[in-house]
Parts: sequence; C-alpha cells; structure tokens
Amino acid sequence: MNVIEKLALKALHKVDPERSHTLALMAMKAGVVPMPGIVTSDRLKTTFCGMEMTNPVGLAAGYDKNATVVDALTQAGFGFVEVGAVTPRPQPGNPKPRLFRLTEDQAVINRFGFNNEGMEAAAARLTRRSRHRPVPVGLNLGANKDSDDRAADYVKVFNCCGPFVDFVTVNVSSPNTEKLRDLQGADALRGLLQGVLDARKDHDKYTPIFLKIAPDLTDAELAEVAGVAQEVNVDAVIATNTTLSREGLKSVHKDEAGGLSGPPLFEKSTRVLARLSQLTDGQMPLIGVGGIASAEDAYQKILAGASVVQLYSSLAYKGISLVEEIARGIDERLERDGFACVADAVGTGREAWL
Repeated sequence: MNVIEKLALKALHKVDPERSHTLALMAMKAGVVPMPGIVTSDRLKTTFCGMEMTNPVGLAAGYDKNATVVDALTQAGFGFVEVGAVTPRPQPGNPKPRLFRLTEDQAVINRFGFNNEGMEAAAARLTRRSRHRPVPVGLNLGANKDSDDRAADYVKVFNCCGPFVDFVTVNVSSPNTEKLRDLQGADALRGLLQGVLDARKDHDKYTPIFLKIAPDLTDAELAEVAGVAQEVNVDAVIATNTTLSREGLKSVHKDEAGGLSGPPLFEKSTRVLARLSQLTDGQMPLIGVGGIASAEDAYQKILAGASVVQLYSSLAYKGISLVEEIARGIDERLERDGFACVADAVGTGREAWL
C-alpha cells in the first residue's frame, strides 16, 4: 500500500461506512484510483468452469451491487469479478445504518438486505463491452424481499442479465433477507436450482451456475446441500457467505444484527470449505471466500479445496492494492511448494482443516 492509498483509506474511515463505500465507487468510476491492470504468471493462470482466468483471486459480490464500475474492477488485478446481488425490481434494502466497521477485529457487519437498482438497470450496464472484458464477470442473483415466488425471481434475473455475464451465482445464503436461508433446505434448493438450470437451456450460450452457501450450516445440512448440488449438477459452490456468529469479537459494534465478514469468519468458512471438498470427493469445483486478508489466507483456502478464491471486506482496511499483493503472494507460495499451477495445489492441505 502506497502513501496515497493509506491517506485515502484514513480519510474514508472518518466517514460513515456506507457513505465511504459510495465515495470509493465514485472515485473508481472517475478513474482517480490507480489500478495495476492484469496480474498474472504461468503459475497463476487457471481455468475454472470453462473460464480462463489470469489469476485465482476474485472479487466477491456486494462491492459493486449495481454494476456501475465493472470496467474499473476488471483492471484492479482480479482474475474474475462478481457484481450484485441484483433482484428483479429495485428495492431500498433495510433501514440505515446498516453497515458497521469492527476496526478492532478488522471485520464488517452488514444488513443491507439486497439494496439495488433492479435487473434492468444492471443489464443495461452489463451489456456494454460485455465481449471485450479482460477477465470474467459474473452476477449474483437475488430475490425481492416482498416476492410471492422467490424461486421465480432468480430465473427472472438470470434471463434478463445472463446473456451479458460469464457466470451467475444463486445466492440463498444472505442472512439479511428474512427466511431467504430457508431456501437451503433440500427440497426448496433442488427446485430453485433446477429452475435456473432449466432456464439456461433457452439461452444461446452456456453460463456456469454457482451456488453460494452459508457458513452456519450443521454437518447434516451441509451434507444435504452438497448432495443436492451434485444431483442437479450445479457448476460450482461458493463457500461461504457471511456468518451470524459473533464469537471472539472485540468491537463496540459486535452485537449489531447482520452478516459478519472479515478475519473472524476465516476459520469457520475454511472448515466448511474443506468439509464440502471432502463430501464431494474433490469433484465439485469450489470457490473459497470468507475472511481473506492476506496471501497466506488465500493460499490456505486453495489448500483446503478451493480452485479460486474471492475477497471483499479486507479491501476496506487494506485498499485495492491488496489484490495484487495476494495474487503475487500466491504465486510465490506455489513456487516455494513446487506446484506448477494453482490446480496442482487445490485440496492438498484439506486434512488440516477437517
């Protein structure tokens, strides 16, 4: 992190967290945030679900909810970018304040509730230069809070925006929309995923469909989710979303309602990841997310079973330069441990997390 980035982060941390994030997006859109461009090497290049990636470090959903800075983000060093979550109709989300910095824990609690401008606004932005992006761009699918048929909402967003993205994520694991996590039950999940998978048949291209799960599932629930994911042949699973746990937190905001992200989530999410890898015998492509704040964190996710990883919350504390730092650090660790590529390292340290 250079001096300018340190000063910018210090200034942003003096502002309300949600306002700070809006200002960061505005600066990125205006082109005043220095970007490293493509970060890659022969070891870092990888293929995931048919998508060629320059490196295995992706941006998790939530940072760019409305796809307003996609062009900038594809130049930020990421190997892939996920925007959203997007719902069929615009919705304001939960009342403010709804985003809290837990500085002592380097963590974040949010209870946004899928605030976004709706699928038509997202589609209009995603269609621009969709065939000329340097890295894959995906979309997190959501459901409206007041929807009578949430399963149908996911299909609507997929049909509207799917033609303009490289992958989509079915998000049933956000804790901030009432009863959304109920869709992780076997029967509901099977029907939901099958609906999106069936909708894909009517599209002109094959779009990988991912499932994002919660870190708070019991062993039995996780086994059930893994079984359904394999049964319907979803392309990959993202492990995990934010947690409702507050174990070990120090910050004054530790008891705020919402999903917790950042380093306190790292161990829990990585253990879920490793268990999911074990349950699927390493055959299900996995994305590791939750608490990544360093190259070592990202590398541990890969060793635990993730083919690629995602981060978000740590950017609020360490800046956008963290992306290149993590990618370069993974490269160094692959070389140190004698791996010729990312794929060779995936799951080789899984037992340590079980």
